[in-house]
Amino acid sequence: MQRRTFNTLLAASAASPYLLHPMTASAAPTADMPHLPWTRQANIYEVNIRQYTPEGTLGAFQAHLPRLQKMGVDILWLMPIQPIGRQERKGSLGSYYSIADYTAVNPEFGGLADVKALVQDAHARGMKVILDWVANHTAWDHPWTSQHKDWYKLNAQGEIFPVTFNEGTPQVEYWSDVVALNYDSAALREAMIGEMAFWVRECDLDGFRCDVAGLVPTAFWNEARRRLDAIKPMFMLAEWSEPELHEQAFDMSYGWDLQDVFKAIGSGKAGADALRAWVRQPTAKPFPAHAYRMRFTSNHDINSWHGTDAELYGPAYGAFAVLSFTLPGMPLIYGGQEGQLDRRLAFFEKDTITWAGFPRQAFYSELIALKKAHPALANGQYGAPVSLLDAGNPQVFAFKRQQNADWVQVVVNVSATPQRYHLQGQEAEIGPWQWAITAAPAAA
Repeated sequence: MQRRTFNTLLAASAASPYLLHPMTASAAPTADMPHLPWTRQANIYEVNIRQYTPEGTLGAFQAHLPRLQKMGVDILWLMPIQPIGRQERKGSLGSYYSIADYTAVNPEFGGLADVKALVQDAHARGMKVILDWVANHTAWDHPWTSQHKDWYKLNAQGEIFPVTFNEGTPQVEYWSDVVALNYDSAALREAMIGEMAFWVRECDLDGFRCDVAGLVPTAFWNEARRRLDAIKPMFMLAEWSEPELHEQAFDMSYGWDLQDVFKAIGSGKAGADALRAWVRQPTAKPFPAHAYRMRFTSNHDINSWHGTDAELYGPAYGAFAVLSFTLPGMPLIYGGQEGQLDRRLAFFEKDTITWAGFPRQAFYSELIALKKAHPALANGQYGAPVSLLDAGNPQVFAFKRQQNADWVQVVVNVSATPQRYHLQGQEAEIGPWQWAITAAPAAA
């Protein structure tokens, strides 16, 4: 992977004749939603405990906290750490998302004391911790399936059945190891909020990443957020992409839209025009200006089921990582990317990340430092809009984000050949898939 050093230059004129199209704030009819101060220029780092170390334990992962602190990580997202169901289990170890007990710890990972120690250590280092929460379904052998059958969706025969999508069509899909909860039950809603509150009270968690959030009624999430915030102000991430989730419940949702553009460019099906089109119309449905959107090149689903960074993006990977940090949204790093993770991790088996040093750690550290140093790159309503720049070359994607005296300008060659571009009356050459970042001096 090739990259260019970030150059901090004296500010150019704020008013540029090269501006093409500012990305305007959404007109979605929702009130402004403030976010916790520590989230406003934050990044997020996903942790797969099973695969992170040879031991696959919380304690072994904790030993990496000094390194991640030095790297500049702000929010640690732990994939589910609860016991995994045995009935209808997939593979020998099963899916993290087949929960057999919401308020226990998978003994393969450690115990509740290990979770508390990890959170306390992270907090002492200035990091926050959120837990992956699976509210849509449980394992077949969760105690609720026998104690509260009415809390589950039932088939025509009145029996609990596997989570099923597109039933009756050729595209039917079964999640055979899990069964769906029925949120028509007030008792279930109350119990689920209680299970979430357990982790906040016991372990001082800072929030949740909510699995398939759109399959659970938004009204439940709104109530859960209100109740959890009464214990401790939360940061909530939805694995979904619907504007209404941002009205009350969620700070951030998945920005699959930009990752789709990255994949299209990486596969040779699109170029810089696709990025410019995304800036002009990033989503079919408008999101409120306050909505944080998570930007990423990988996560556990992408890596295991769709491909590695090398498979999906090839030599373009570094350029897309830069864009995920500099376009609007909160950037995600999937644990292992800083070690140049070069294979798809098995989802239902032990498959330890091979840490052959950390060849991309300095790269990510620079990107994190850049985002933290510049208010223009802040998340949601706190950051600046995007103004496209005319670089005089359709294969070069260039933009600027400016907030008061602070600004960041990014130029990316979205092609496999060297390109020349013109900005501010100057001409320069940029190599294949390379980038150039200039910025106002960071405030002292």
